[in-house]
Amino acid sequence: MDTQIFDMGDIDIAWCPGCGNFGILKIVKEVLADLKVEPSNLVLVSGIGQAAKIPHYFKTNVFNGLHGRALPAATAIKAANPALTVIAQSGDGDMYGEGGNHFIHTIRRNPNITNIVHNNMVYGLTKGQASPTSQIGFKTPVQVNGVFLEPFNPIAVAIALDASFVARCFAGDAEQTKDILKRAIEHKGYAIVDILQPCVSFNKLNTYQWFKEHTYYLKDHDQYNRQQAFEKATEIDKLPLGIFYINSEKTTFEENISIYQEKQIPLYEREPDIDKLRDLVEEFKILL
Repeated sequence: MDTQIFDMGDIDIAWCPGCGNFGILKIVKEVLADLKVEPSNLVLVSGIGQAAKIPHYFKTNVFNGLHGRALPAATAIKAANPALTVIAQSGDGDMYGEGGNHFIHTIRRNPNITNIVHNNMVYGLTKGQASPTSQIGFKTPVQVNGVFLEPFNPIAVAIALDASFVARCFAGDAEQTKDILKRAIEHKGYAIVDILQPCVSFNKLNTYQWFKEHTYYLKDHDQYNRQQAFEKATEIDKLPLGIFYINSEKTTFEENISIYQEKQIPLYEREPDIDKLRDLVEEFKILL
């Protein structure tokens, strides 16, 4: 399949030249084309932010919601039609900051969705204040004396909560990132992929060169060993890249919904039971 099937044509893309988002946009299109995911069967879900604009640059189904609220919407979309490929894609501020509570509970629910997070360790849309993943000492126009809070570690949190697929990659390494994203999308269950990417305008610390020098790829790593994965997730001097952890034994959110245990028909194809709806309305009338 050609990536042009997802192209919006000659449109204005509101990212700075050199932004890591361009690389991620290209990589995701190539991955979806390689996996032969049709635009009609794909839904991209995002919140607010520079990374959250990515669905605007795809010719496919899109849900662009409130700040930090992409994951509950993505969970609901998958539950309404399990046949869809659902990808929630936003930045570190949107997913781990405003959406941190949803991140935690989505892991617990384990919907069969892919969660791609563009992690540039800064709030780019609102001009450079510290994000949940900004490093200690990082100075911004708001944090003038430097960040003093411990950075949020999404990989360690996800493994601690027994997420079913946990990975990290770097936008500057296209082929490795493509391989990881393919595995994540094909995985049955919630898959979190944290993609490190530079913000060339507002983060002069975590540059392309910095990520090259401060990351390494996991080798001889047992992806099914949760304890080993957690130990790797807590390394901070050099950030490991690759697939940290897989738990393929967990049932998905959709599999646990009783209506799909009876029959595998998406909600929009089911005829409403008017009598049951009428009885339900009458019950609420009594309660009121």
